[in-house]
Amino acid sequence: MKKLKLPTDDMKQERLDSVSTMERREFLKIGLVITGVFAGGTILSAMSNMNKVFAAHEGKVEKYPHKPHYSMVIHQDRCIDCERCVEACAKTNDVPAYGYRTRILEKDSPDAIGLKKEFIPVLCNQCNNPPCVRACPTRATYKDKKTGIVMMDYEKCIGCKTCVEACPYNARYFNEEKRSVDKCSFCYETRLSKGETQTACAAACPAGARIFGDLSDPKSEVFKLVHQVEKAVWVLRPEVGAEPNVFYMKG
Repeated sequence: MKKLKLPTDDMKQERLDSVSTMERREFLKIGLVITGVFAGGTILSAMSNMNKVFAAHEGKVEKYPHKPHYSMVIHQDRCIDCERCVEACAKTNDVPAYGYRTRILEKDSPDAIGLKKEFIPVLCNQCNNPPCVRACPTRATYKDKKTGIVMMDYEKCIGCKTCVEACPYNARYFNEEKRSVDKCSFCYETRLSKGETQTACAAACPAGARIFGDLSDPKSEVFKLVHQVEKAVWVLRPEVGAEPNVFYMKG
């Protein structure tokens, strides 16, 4: 008896890619997203799309909470692990050699000829519902009311590292010189507040893997990428309910 061959992840993705934009739009109209293609492409599987990324505690939100609502979209497959982003971040924000505000993770993924390297840039996700802010006993870490960036008040920090433990993205470290926890702030102090429009890491990336901008502006590239329907867009660890402002996609 001939054994059935289970479809690989690449085969599943190829089938998903074959779904037309018109089909995707029709599914979105009724609150569904296409999650799979079966039976040679003749049957689509779908799931509810009613829970939005920016769902508030009550379950829905009318608009993006901040203006500007800073966000980043990372094209994961464009990252070449050159670490120019890491170097630019460290230089711009005076990050010590033992510290980090952004890093690049590496994993092995199966492909047609064996295993291939995948590189995943990570940083503070500037969450809408940040566990670190809830955990801080002195309110040293807080969410800026205007921009939504999760910031640090170094003078209030007592070094208890409760926020470090609470962060689901391992995006914080203790800065020995500052005697305080430190983290990514989308270069607010060093660039954005001085008129720059890009973070140091986004500006330094030679492959265009990091796209930074205002998610509340329909004309911005991040808005267009997050809201397009042709390609999948996802966030890291959605199950923790942090509602990140850093998104990932391929292509």
